[in-house]
Amino acid sequence: MWLEQLLLYRLASFARREYCLEEDIRPGCCRLLVLDVQNDTSMLLKYVSLLKMNSLSSSPFHLAVIGSGPAGFYTAYRVLKEHPNTLVDMYEALPIPFGLVRYGVAPDHPEVKNVQNRFEEVAKDSRFTFIGNVKYGEDLTLKDLKLQYDAIVFSYGAGQEKTLGIRNENEPIKNIFSARAFVGWYNGLPQYRDLEPDLICSDTAVVIGQGNVALDVSRILLTDIVELSKTDITEYALETLKNSQIRNVIIIGRRGPLQVSFTAKELREMMNLPNTKFYTDFELIKNELSTNVDIISKDRPLKRLMQILEKGMENTSGYKSWSLKFLRSPDEFIAHENDDPSRPKYVRAVRFHINRLEGPLENRIAVPTGEMEELETGLVLKSVGYKSIPLEGLSFDENKGIVPNHKGKILDNDNNEQPGLYVAGWLKRGPQGVIATTMYDAYETAEVIVSDIKQDKPMLSNDTFKYGSKVIIPILHQRGIRTVSYKDWKKIEEKENEAGRAKHKPREKFGRVEDAMQVLDT
Repeated sequence: MWLEQLLLYRLASFARREYCLEEDIRPGCCRLLVLDVQNDTSMLLKYVSLLKMNSLSSSPFHLAVIGSGPAGFYTAYRVLKEHPNTLVDMYEALPIPFGLVRYGVAPDHPEVKNVQNRFEEVAKDSRFTFIGNVKYGEDLTLKDLKLQYDAIVFSYGAGQEKTLGIRNENEPIKNIFSARAFVGWYNGLPQYRDLEPDLICSDTAVVIGQGNVALDVSRILLTDIVELSKTDITEYALETLKNSQIRNVIIIGRRGPLQVSFTAKELREMMNLPNTKFYTDFELIKNELSTNVDIISKDRPLKRLMQILEKGMENTSGYKSWSLKFLRSPDEFIAHENDDPSRPKYVRAVRFHINRLEGPLENRIAVPTGEMEELETGLVLKSVGYKSIPLEGLSFDENKGIVPNHKGKILDNDNNEQPGLYVAGWLKRGPQGVIATTMYDAYETAEVIVSDIKQDKPMLSNDTFKYGSKVIIPILHQRGIRTVSYKDWKKIEEKENEAGRAKHKPREKFGRVEDAMQVLDT
């Protein structure tokens, strides 16, 4: 008690002397300060700055954010802007923030990663705390969080890939990967550090799916190694790609050219690959365009995309090639015959159904014709989408792969709003769209949170003061979890940047959690 009184007196005196403030400090806020100062006396200055903004004249709203990707950061940014009397604690499973921006964006797209600058500004806010190396549902439970927060935003993204559901997909056939795993491998996601794709055994790769990720992985396979070495692609991936024998990439879609999911920017990049030829069914494209002129003319993005596709590549020579095949649905993975059961079987080919299209343009479906086609390949990348996974304490729509919600407010199984529980990003709307889409989506969730606060709607609990990470972090330490602060992350980042400078690249990412954590011991 005497410590609280002494701290209150000193803080009030300091604040009045320095900032001419006369606000009273509520007991709950004082207890929060005590917890801080017991751990780190420098934290006193943090709360003095909060006092300057009138943030401690009433109890702050404590918000937990699960996941540190774009959805989490954009939600935090908007809530802090619209409701200044808020403290945000962001929890991340890895010791490193930024999620999809770091591990999903292609290394040759550095301009897309510039959104990290906005996230850095959020992280510097005195009302924001990053807590890394903490796995929700494993190290930390919903019950833990409910006791110490007014509200929780779940924004942990889509952590698994969709499957094809075809023959031999679950058999131990080597060199068949999800595009998510392949992207994670070359981007340094620890989960896929030991993926070890074999890029020597064949000159042909088959990519199943026709979205932006499919074009990303295809472009990485065909891009000149000198160009890749200037990016932040991991060194181990660069070494593998340097020895790659892949010269031909076939990108397969089950429907037609008007139903592709990739965008003009990514397609244009593929068309500009040097020393690379392009093949496709130009007759099919021509027929689709001529029979759908009116609809295409009213859809500017589609029209632009088709113009690029119809034109093709100006370069008609080269030792590499890529192609778009339409109207193909995978039926079976075929492995090389192997008499020795102890040796792994490698993929030899993929068998496809040949389809035809039925129905109106806006709802075209692919129908098998009965014909089959077999494509020889030594590498298969499945790029048919991501899916979120359900976690403890949350309702989940298995069909849509999302947490049921209304504009970000989580609903229970009976469609009732759950007080104080919110969702943002892919977990909210499904794995689709670009980072800008995620930003607007996160802003919508943030605005619902702020509206609920202003309307005094029920939260997780309205009867006690919440201490947030000031209580949660000691609990995690008691459980043997080593938490990582944003200051810790900056130390890790500096080591990555230092290693990158030595190799004339932006950074050299740590591919293993233990290697990143070792930086904090030096």
